Amino acid sequence: MAWWQKATVYQIYPRSFQDSNGDGIGDINGIIQRLDYLQNLGIELIWLTPMYVSPGRDNGYDIADYYHIDPIFGDLTDFERLLNEAHKRGIKIMMDMVVNHTSDQHRWFQESLKGKDNPYHDYYLWRDPVDGHEPNNWLSKFSGSAWEYVPALDQYYLHLYEKSMPDLNWRNEHLRAEIFKMMQFWADLGIDGLRLDVINNISKDKDFPNDTFKTPSDDGRNFYTNGPHVHEYIHEMYEKVFGPNQFVTVGELSSTPIDEAIRYTNPAREELSMAFTFHHVKVDYTGGKKYGH
Repeated sequence: MAWWQKATVYQIYPRSFQDSNGDGIGDINGIIQRLDYLQNLGIELIWLTPMYVSPGRDNGYDIADYYHIDPIFGDLTDFERLLNEAHKRGIKIMMDMVVNHTSDQHRWFQESLKGKDNPYHDYYLWRDPVDGHEPNNWLSKFSGSAWEYVPALDQYYLHLYEKSMPDLNWRNEHLRAEIFKMMQFWADLGIDGLRLDVINNISKDKDFPNDTFKTPSDDGRNFYTNGPHVHEYIHEMYEKVFGPNQFVTVGELSSTPIDEAIRYTNPAREELSMAFTFHHVKVDYTGGKKYGH
């Protein structure tokens, strides 16, 4: 049995966990101050929600710089001390990682805005207008169209979430190489695993067809949730990063059927260690609505 199969995991949202310097915001040094307490609780793995540089439009899940800690939490020196102090106490660290999208403040996206010939343009999902409108009828999970128009380029970019969070183009092998390089950077620092946000959305149908809207789920997700190449992309992550570094990984798999979630976590497939599905929070739903409402 793998160690994580019987470990007690503790999630920390750093901003509200422990403030060490009196500025009203939790920070890395605050977490360090509480490690003895966590050890006494029997915690074996800490899951840290994002602490990367971010404009904070989505609680840090809109990452503007994958390689640096946001100054409100500390810096890389503080983070390395956290790793060392946690490991001394037998506590492992799992970082939260978002690779479906970035912040629009990320350098890659700022470069992509400079022109269609810019090599970073293809790091994101840009499409020309169709009949003067959005490329298709997909909806953002944060309301409205999943497409944002940029007049200077006469193109739309896809954002399954907030418009300041453009989706990455996983078909681009250079983008994938950048992601694996970045994950290895954190592995080299000494982290023990990754919790992967909305990881089942990284592969989109290349034809971007319209959805039918016949059911509440027909909002585009039929063409990107558990998409055509998602398993091969995650297996590639395993080969390049997860396996060599003996990472524990947890994938967030919203709108994924149980049998499909089993595919993601089947050890023989070399993809993810574990997965979150959300079926348990919808047991009182019928026809897309809560019972009694």
